[in-house]
Amino acid sequence: MRTTRDDLEHRLALIEAPESRYVFTRLYPDAARAAADAADARRKAGLTLGALDGAIVSIKDLFDVQGEATTAGSSIRRKAEAALQDAPVVARLRRAGAVIVGKTNMSEFAFSGLGLNPHWGTPGNATDPSLVPGGSSSGAGVSAALGTSDIAIGTDTGGSIRIPAALNGVVGFKPTARRVPLAGAFPLSPSLDSIGPLARSVEACAAADAALAGEEYHPLQAAPLRDLRIGVPRGLLFTETDPLVAQAFEAALSTLSGAGARVNDTAFDDLLARMAEATAAGPIAGVEAAEIHADWLDAEAAAFDPRVHARISRGRTVTAVAYIRMMRARAALIEAGDERLKPLDVLALPATAIPAPAIAAVAEDDAAFSRLNLLMLRNTMVGNLFDLTGISLPIAGQAKPVGLMLLARHGQDRRLLEIAAGVEAALRG
Repeated sequence: MRTTRDDLEHRLALIEAPESRYVFTRLYPDAARAAADAADARRKAGLTLGALDGAIVSIKDLFDVQGEATTAGSSIRRKAEAALQDAPVVARLRRAGAVIVGKTNMSEFAFSGLGLNPHWGTPGNATDPSLVPGGSSSGAGVSAALGTSDIAIGTDTGGSIRIPAALNGVVGFKPTARRVPLAGAFPLSPSLDSIGPLARSVEACAAADAALAGEEYHPLQAAPLRDLRIGVPRGLLFTETDPLVAQAFEAALSTLSGAGARVNDTAFDDLLARMAEATAAGPIAGVEAAEIHADWLDAEAAAFDPRVHARISRGRTVTAVAYIRMMRARAALIEAGDERLKPLDVLALPATAIPAPAIAAVAEDDAAFSRLNLLMLRNTMVGNLFDLTGISLPIAGQAKPVGLMLLARHGQDRRLLEIAAGVEAALRG
């Protein structure tokens, strides 16, 4: 019988392969071997710590691990003080028996949807290394797709789990904000940040989510698709959609309709317009990031990725009055969005409007980077701004990976995972 240790050694060998270049920023081979041996000993004794016992897990490079600096994809943080303890999510993973193999690469300070990193290198997309991996959980998406981890833990502030999941052909789950504790995770925007898993199945994501949230895991019962109420918010969120993505999305909807789901267009443009008006002074993530980085934004300016520095710096122009009013308006719109979704089970839309572009197309062209980064984040950001729970599921059979995103009301995480399991089965045929 194949042991967890055997499995781990296989993953460590995969990590050394050329396609895994730049995927990890740090490895824990000795600690992982000890954890794998402990999992094997429990199995031999007929014991288990649960669904994650012996699972090979990677964590994004912004989670605290006791005794080391948390670099958050930046060269600036290499000289940061060592963490005094593991982040709560890391501690929970260890208690669940997970074998933590290493930390995965990310966009600097989690502030890009494309996944480029000039400090640690940019991991190539799992399907074609010349393409962007998606961000900001770039290494997580590639690791999950290549199989160097069973589960990759990332964060999602505007799509940073769902985008790399979509672009690399895996499942990515963003839970309701504050479902999983944010302590010990280097923040981008505390109002929008969420912690969640990427994996090759909804079931694996659900098991990881339960561990991260400190809950006992119960295997999913896939929701039946007959009479499932799916709303499609056509309009602003479908402009500039690449034909490959549009065709894949419509084919997925046809599959779900054929399985008995009730698919109807749903008005959402009015709420999007009101949210755009409410945040016109500046994006929430940029404003909150400007406060987080205030002490070194000027002093360490040369050490930043210039694109990240420019985006954070723009947040400093927003006044306290404007920020407070922005957040007050957002709170009202969250309630309005929740009311709009009450007649539905989920919203469905493409996770990203475009498939993964070439790294070369955005690495040196600031205008292309800005345009494609905004387009990449556009659809997923809706889930964060309106405090929804969301998941990206791969639509198989495309020339490039395409993700189907489902969004549900905040707090409906388990229900969304059950629906996603049913949709996943239908899409796989």
